[in-house]
Amino acid sequence: MKKYISVLRQSSIFSNISENEIELLAGCIQPVIRRYRKGEYVFCHGDSMDSITVLLEGSVHIQKDDYWGNRSIINIIEAGDMFGESYALTQNSVMLNDAVAVEDCVVAFFDIHRMLTSCSSSCHFHSKVIQNLFFALSEKNIKLVQKLGHISQRSTREKLISYLSEQAAINKNNSFNIPFNRQQLADFLSVDRSAMSNELCKMRDEGLLTFHKNQFTLL
Repeated sequence: MKKYISVLRQSSIFSNISENEIELLAGCIQPVIRRYRKGEYVFCHGDSMDSITVLLEGSVHIQKDDYWGNRSIINIIEAGDMFGESYALTQNSVMLNDAVAVEDCVVAFFDIHRMLTSCSSSCHFHSKVIQNLFFALSEKNIKLVQKLGHISQRSTREKLISYLSEQAAINKNNSFNIPFNRQQLADFLSVDRSAMSNELCKMRDEGLLTFHKNQFTLL
């Protein structure tokens, strides 16, 4: 666990908590560490959840497949990110989405009951974790609203413009890399891949942008 303390510090749930305090807290909560191969499911639709999970290595996609196999990517999880907490905090709820390893990854599972209950040592940083959890949930709600802003646009072009404009703002540069390949971007924006690729080519030909693989420049 010690090798991942610096990664845990990047997580919003451990914000403003020192590495030494995180190590003490981990000793108190005793998280379970699990490894997953690329393509394996961290959890599946219908699973019950009683832990807050933090990704320590690799990347994970939160996704949903419909009855006919059409896929939508809900979120991207990277090292240091927390996920699954909303289900863990809701009693008797089951997962509505899948979490799939995009590459080999390592995940820490923190028991929700131990996280929300002050330990016998009454560590002051334990209460800080609970406070951080509240703020992290608020931040995730904001990101969800941002995504809804993209996919609520009527046309494929409008969805692309909305998403790429946000990425330029986040990176504070008109040139940036996105964390998706073409199929993943189509799944994220809930559009057809071929239609999206055609629209990107039209936008390039009109002088709106240039791109190479996952690198974009807005003109």
